Amino acid sequence: MAELTLKQLRYFDAVARAGHFGRAAAICSISQPAISVQIKEMEQTLGIALFERGARVVRLTAAGEDLILRVRSILGAVEELSDVARASGGQALARLRLGIIPTIAPYLLPAIMGALGAQHPNLDLHVRETLTPKLLNELSDGKIDAAIVALPTSEPSLQETLLFDEDFVLVRPAQDEGKPVPNGEALRKMRLLLLEEGHCFRDQALAFCSTSASVPRDGLDGSSLTTLVQMVSAGIGVTLIPQMAIAVETPAANVSVARFAEPRPSRQIGMIWRKRNPLADQLTRIAEVIRSATVS
Repeated sequence: MAELTLKQLRYFDAVARAGHFGRAAAICSISQPAISVQIKEMEQTLGIALFERGARVVRLTAAGEDLILRVRSILGAVEELSDVARASGGQALARLRLGIIPTIAPYLLPAIMGALGAQHPNLDLHVRETLTPKLLNELSDGKIDAAIVALPTSEPSLQETLLFDEDFVLVRPAQDEGKPVPNGEALRKMRLLLLEEGHCFRDQALAFCSTSASVPRDGLDGSSLTTLVQMVSAGIGVTLIPQMAIAVETPAANVSVARFAEPRPSRQIGMIWRKRNPLADQLTRIAEVIRSATVS
């Protein structure tokens, strides 16, 4: 009986995540026929069909669903072998694969990279920007070492280290400068522009307004804070942004910024990593560098 290869396991995982052979092939930097051949060989080796193949999408079979969890556990363990080697001897961290959510990345990355470059000049930093659920999956799979996200994640397998607390501010048209600042209840009755579903910042803004994320809205959502601020500048509505975004997003827009009365809407920003990660001590020191950079 032929043996499975790590390459096949990685391709299987990629197709399962992408739901499409072409997209998975692009992610893996190979051709679609090549990844199809590898999956076919894996199915022949196992004697089972792993995917239901359709014209536009592929889905895991029941057998594939059972197998994917084991495969991801194996791939995660393989990644940890590399982590063990990197952590051996208490050496300084040479490579860091850091995830970061979109409502933090543009505003915090310059300070982070400057601080890490000064403290760890030989550090090879790889940054991955995406939404929290994807970062949690990639942490679990060992594809990234740590992530900077809004806390808490409520994931018992993850270590959470607080970096800082941050208030939200109200962004409204420039002509509203000086008007009373609405509270959460009053804001709920206004034309509130939010990030599209999937962003934790959207849920945090809705929580301040005591509005459920499941309540139907009129589609006035944006894919980035930049888009939201420009929509406000065009007179479409008002929005909330984190304090760190003010200096980047508002100077060139025809908007005013107002701070809420206590208790202000806010969030906690932290760094997370797998508790079982052999690099935990080094990651704790990295978090300390980042924390110092955000309060300086």
